[in-house]
Amino acid sequence: MSLRLQGRGLTVRVGDGRAILADAAIDIHAGEVHALVGPNGAGKSTLFGVLSGDIAPVSGTVLLDGRPVAATRPRDLARHRAVLLQENTVTFPFTVEQVVRMGRTPWARTPAAAEDDSAVATAMATTEVAALRERSVPSLSGGERARVALARVLAQSTGILLLDEPTAALDLKHHEDVMRVVRTQAEAGVAVAIVLHDLNAALAHADRVTLLADGRVAATGTSDEVLTAARIEEVYGQPVDVFPHPRTGVPLVVARR
Repeated sequence: MSLRLQGRGLTVRVGDGRAILADAAIDIHAGEVHALVGPNGAGKSTLFGVLSGDIAPVSGTVLLDGRPVAATRPRDLARHRAVLLQENTVTFPFTVEQVVRMGRTPWARTPAAAEDDSAVATAMATTEVAALRERSVPSLSGGERARVALARVLAQSTGILLLDEPTAALDLKHHEDVMRVVRTQAEAGVAVAIVLHDLNAALAHADRVTLLADGRVAATGTSDEVLTAARIEEVYGQPVDVFPHPRTGVPLVVARR
């Protein structure tokens, strides 16, 4: 599988000089779902922001298809990677279709603009928001807004998807629907990096996992290699059991109570 996004020696410091991300390295490959996991404050969203080009590290380099992200124009970045943030606030009364269509902005005045209508329709159908197309986004529930935001980045039609906790506001069905969409994107050759709090979702859906703790990469590898009971307890400070699901065999994490 080809390497789409690579980070090496990534360090980010706050105003007092403290490193909130220190010497992090990560490889995001085409055709894979790569989950970023770790406790609150571990550095997941900071690493995510550096990979997307929205946070400038004090040291280290991010390469997108071999080109430095820091030296890439924003419009060119937007044609290669789509970013879904944790917070997606829409205060003006844009309709669902208008917001999803905003994902096509990077392709304006290019031959790809001919695909705008089909890309928007497919994205809305995939995320089950087509029936809401004329609704004002501020009038939607939190879960509906989350699915509209995902539709927008899918409509962008890029080879890299960077998703920061896309399932946080979703019910059980739509949580699983989103993770199936993520898997389908990877199977189509897209490189997906996704921040998750749900370790069971990472075990069930991710090809690779990077576990962060205190701003450093604690481990990276396949999900079952990284998310062992011993390592989870060490990083999270919570005793757990990890055992195979009786029907699927996929590992499950259960907190000891």
